[in-house]
Amino acid sequence: MAMNVLVLVNIAKTHLLSRPKQTITAALGVTFGIGTFIILVSFMTGLNNLLDGLILNRTPHIHLYNQITPGEQQPVDLYDEVSNSFNVVHSIKPKLTQARIYNALPLLNFLANDQRVKGVSPLVKAQVFYVAGSIQLNGLINGVNILEEDRLFNLGDYIVKGSPQDLFRSTNGIIVGAGIAKKLSASLGDKIQVTSVTGDIFPLKIVGIYQSGLAEIDDIQSFANLKTTQTILNQGDNYITDLNVKLNDLQLAPSMAKSLAHQFNLTAVDINSANAQFETGTSIRNIITYAVSVALLIVAGFGIYNILNMLIYEKMNDIAILKATGFSGNDVRMVFMLQAMFIGLAGCVLGLVIGYVMSVVISHTPFETQALPTIKTFPVNFNGLFYAIGIVFALITTFFAGFIPANRARKIDPVEILRGQ
Repeated sequence: MAMNVLVLVNIAKTHLLSRPKQTITAALGVTFGIGTFIILVSFMTGLNNLLDGLILNRTPHIHLYNQITPGEQQPVDLYDEVSNSFNVVHSIKPKLTQARIYNALPLLNFLANDQRVKGVSPLVKAQVFYVAGSIQLNGLINGVNILEEDRLFNLGDYIVKGSPQDLFRSTNGIIVGAGIAKKLSASLGDKIQVTSVTGDIFPLKIVGIYQSGLAEIDDIQSFANLKTTQTILNQGDNYITDLNVKLNDLQLAPSMAKSLAHQFNLTAVDINSANAQFETGTSIRNIITYAVSVALLIVAGFGIYNILNMLIYEKMNDIAILKATGFSGNDVRMVFMLQAMFIGLAGCVLGLVIGYVMSVVISHTPFETQALPTIKTFPVNFNGLFYAIGIVFALITTFFAGFIPANRARKIDPVEILRGQ
């Protein structure tokens, strides 16, 4: 049996080498199919991961805040004489209250001790005006624990000048958006004045410049220490407007958000709800990527099928001689199946090499844009799973591409061929 297999392998090799142009053409079909698959899926998933990172890294898994809304129960509902009537109240206004989380410090401590929580970043939002000479710009200062914000949400990746540590060491520092710095003609070390909505003026020193890549954010948003922002609002240490929670397991966010909202009577927005449209776009891009990649491999398979079909017609005499000398139909089918697998394996290996080399070249190609300040080269995902998928799919495609013509060769009657000669 071993000798028979070796003989069949030698016959298949002889057939392939006797038609080198056809063999190379078939192998190149697989090569370019696999190579293009690797390049396309690596680049597209790398791009998707980049976009996911830009959104998800800066988005809390759970965002807790106190949403001010009109009360569901109005004073008229408490009046006994109209309690059984249908009451309609127009132009309901929210009651006068602060947009703060009550008992924020105990809640912060409660979340920090929860085993499901990776970390919590308190936030104080302050509406301000940036003042430099005669220029006044409307803006928003986010008061944060800068080191915790950097640890949980990678804020430092978006600081193009300065660092989070510079703000941590400064009692009156501020990290301004790139758009604000440009409009104020300000740079590191410059001082700007910040005016609160009550008219109080606070001089702050620029210790960093932040660039998110979104102009509408960079033209408004800045960061300061939590205590600095509380001072601007003339509030105490317990004044916190938002809590941004990062979990160890992202999948727990929806259920935990509902639980926290009910338990503490707060508005809790989980990351899935906040980025539903973005997740849909990512899924669609992935589907398109894999659909195009699979189509390329199928096209390569049809190329092998056509070439083996032509090879069978050209090798009719050889098939007849093989059967006349004692080779069975299964042996003949094995010869052509081996040819298909040889072509597929050679094309697959070369395709993987080309795909990897081109992916490396793309990953080192400069790509700089103001919209993505932290990105210097094109994103590429070197996931070994893609290469495994390419190998398996190439072998499966070439197997079925070779099986149909090989099965036809098995059924050829040698007597009819030889009689025709």
